[in-house]
This record gives sequence, C-alpha cells and structure tokens, in this order.
Amino acid sequence: MFRNSVALITGGASGLGRATVDRFAAAGSKVILCDLPTSQGSEVTKIWGDNVVFVPTDVTSEKDVTQAIDEAKTKFGRLDVAVNCAGITVAFKTYNFNKNLAHRLEDFSKVIAVNTVGTFNVIRLAAGVIGQNEPNTDGQRGVIINTSSVAAFDGQIGQASYAASKAAIAGMTLPIARDLASQGIRVMTIAPGLFDTPLLQSLPDKVRDFLAKTIPFPQRLGFPEEYAQLVETIVDNPLLNGEVIRIDGALRMMA
Repeated sequence: MFRNSVALITGGASGLGRATVDRFAAAGSKVILCDLPTSQGSEVTKIWGDNVVFVPTDVTSEKDVTQAIDEAKTKFGRLDVAVNCAGITVAFKTYNFNKNLAHRLEDFSKVIAVNTVGTFNVIRLAAGVIGQNEPNTDGQRGVIINTSSVAAFDGQIGQASYAASKAAIAGMTLPIARDLASQGIRVMTIAPGLFDTPLLQSLPDKVRDFLAKTIPFPQRLGFPEEYAQLVETIVDNPLLNGEVIRIDGALRMMA
C-alpha cells in the first residue's frame, strides 16, 4: 500500500516529517506536504516536482486542514494515509523557584493546542475522506499515523507541557482505532526517542554527544530516515493497529 498511495504529512518541511515526505515520494507515492507558511515546504516541492504539493497549514485550523485535504482530492483523487509530525515544545519547570516564576499558562495551552488538538484535528478530518476509499481484500481503506514521544512515558524536568501533549496522543490512539475500525481505517502512533532533528541540531556538539551516550544501543541519535522507515512498515503491515511503538534504542530518560 505504501507505494503509489496518496499521503498527507504534517510538519513535512523538516525533521521527521521531511524524511517521511522523501520516503513516500521516492516510492512513487503522491504527497500533500503540510507545514507553516514560513517553512521550507516550497523548497521541498522543487525536489520532487508534481509528486509533492505544499499546502501552507496551521494544524490547529479547521479551515487550513480542510483545504489541505481538499487539495489531495483535487490533485490526486483520494487520500490513503495521514501522518502527523507537526509539533512544538516548551522547556520550563512547573514553578521556577530561583526566578519565583510559574510556568506560563499560555505556553502550556499552546503546546497542547498544536501537538494534541492539532493532531486530532487532522485525524478527524482526514478520516472522513479516507473512509470513502474502496476497501481492499482485508476491508482496509487507509492508515493514520501519529507522533508521540518517549517523553509521554518518562518525561524529564521542564517537560510537563510537552509530555502531557504527547501522552494524550498515545492515550487517544486505541479509542480512535476502535472508532474507525468499522470503516477499515487503522490508527497507529510512533513514540520517537532522541532523533537528529533541527531541534537537537541546534545544540552544541558536546551536548549532542552526551545525549547520544544515554542511549543503550545504538549509541547515537536516531536518523529521521529510521522514523520514516517505520512509517512505511506500519502502512504495509495490516495487523498493526491501535498501538504505540517506541523507536528509541532502548532509551529510558532520567529526570
């Protein structure tokens, strides 16, 4: 199913999303790349030509996501796969006693809005289109894949908002899979560990090396291409449904 499918990928201009766009396009699939207007989405489309269409998208906007899904139907006639990679993070303790300052409520709310609400926004709207596909011999019509994080299970100091948002994604995986089962739509979630994405690339080499050494094996940061490889595996394995898969080299983060 992975090859020659039509996929919508959020956060597709960089990091895990970009690697996923590249993998779909290289396999001959068509891609709707969703990312912010300020992203490098247009540059990515120049590499893949007509196989990839960039639609500027704020995942928290019903109008933007609907427009992106409509573009899939207009350009490619259908939608088979949705992959949610868009996300943000904030690092701040619940209360910083040194500065006598509480975590900003608006920061907490924004992380939840983008990561959790944005993911659900894409799921609910994409499902309506995917559910209209002709089923295959298994009765499957399509696949939705979300991105959680190992922080959902062992979040570190200062990760309250991020961990909460990613735990919510993990937690809604099974009920949504059950909701959409009757229509032949599978729902899976990937929980990445430490990956070599723009966020970590901005850190000093000394810090990156330290983080890599916290991973049991292989003792390095994950490659975005390895995330994309798991996306392909999920799409092509019809029995994977309603589950969260950690991809982290056996990492268990400490406080």
